[in-house]
Amino acid sequence: MTAKTNAALAARRAAAIPRGIANATAIYAERALNSEVWDVEGRRYIDFAGGIAVLNTGHLHPRVIAAARAQMDAYTHTAFQIMPYEPYVQLAEKLNAIAPIEGPLRSAFFSTGAEAVENAIKIARAATGRPGAIAFTGGFHGRTHLTMGLTGKVAPYREGLGIGPAGIHHLPFPCAAEGVSVADTLAALDRLFRADIAPKDVAAIIIEPVQGEGGFHEAPKELLTALREIATRHGIVLIADEIQSGIARTGKWFAIEHSGVAPDLITVAKSLAGGFPLSGVVGRAEIMDKAAPGSLGGTYAGNPVACAAALAVLEVIEEEKLLARADVMGARIRERLEAFAKTPAGSRIDALRGPGAMIAFDLVDADGKPDAAAAKAVATRALEAGLLLLTCGIHGNTVRILVPLTVSDAVLDEGLGLLEHALSR
Repeated sequence: MTAKTNAALAARRAAAIPRGIANATAIYAERALNSEVWDVEGRRYIDFAGGIAVLNTGHLHPRVIAAARAQMDAYTHTAFQIMPYEPYVQLAEKLNAIAPIEGPLRSAFFSTGAEAVENAIKIARAATGRPGAIAFTGGFHGRTHLTMGLTGKVAPYREGLGIGPAGIHHLPFPCAAEGVSVADTLAALDRLFRADIAPKDVAAIIIEPVQGEGGFHEAPKELLTALREIATRHGIVLIADEIQSGIARTGKWFAIEHSGVAPDLITVAKSLAGGFPLSGVVGRAEIMDKAAPGSLGGTYAGNPVACAAALAVLEVIEEEKLLARADVMGARIRERLEAFAKTPAGSRIDALRGPGAMIAFDLVDADGKPDAAAAKAVATRALEAGLLLLTCGIHGNTVRILVPLTVSDAVLDEGLGLLEHALSR
């Protein structure tokens, strides 16, 4: 039998799959374990991408896989709307217990992050009887028609794909590098209310407590506090999109906990089920229960195997103390990169940031301007050296680190060494 190669698979991929689905690399996975991946040619890579923040508990965590296998031996699908099952109920109970929202809570499950966001907006509209939604520049909320409209970046997510749904408005996200302050954002909101949409017509304000694709910029506590007050005053539902920042990545179950602000709804996905497709909306019961029976759900929504895996993920985070581990890892990564940034090879590193283990930094040119080409080159060199690394940001010049929280210190240090090597060249 002919040995598989990355080049051969890339050729087959080009002939079978549309170019609209992009790939960050041209290597094809064969197997993985914890924070390491091996391609079809047998080469090992340290994973600093984590499947885009999906693998906080690592590849193939034994507890997660055991839970999924046990569920597969029982049943894999009934459709929760037809014949419900305990893993869904158990997971809802668990999320309701840990979510940083006051009062009785409810949780509903879906399959993808975009589905969670769509349903959060639907729930907000059902609860308020209003059509409008407010999101932020640089925010990413999905690729469906509605979530594409909420996403605050045109290329590549909206370009050439038509106009998004009516009633969606964007505010500038506070970012020092962009010269946008919290006062600027709140002034823009005031103008929006006076010029384009009345508060009484707004169902929801949705915000990522730490922007993911937008560059790992943390929403200032001052902004979140103001949004909470404004939302309460006008009867608007405040939604925290925690799809990338949640499930222990920042040293808390949810990143918004760092601010002390309680949203009305939280969207979750990615690391919730350790690699199995599952998403959810958790929120105040009085809001969640406004959606009529039959208006929420989906054929595969809250799949029992994924729910069983998610329960194991939450247990692993608690038992292996991964909230504290995220802080320790983040400090270790920051210390290493701060030291490297003081060397001539690290002089182009700028704005090292991020809570917990949700770490990013920018690459700038000699004039201090965003250098997307440099970020892309670093990711390419890292891959050549055996490190999976992702870029992001509104200018494409941000390097982000999403290594599994279960990574060993030795492998983490090895990966940081490879990153420094890629930066040095």
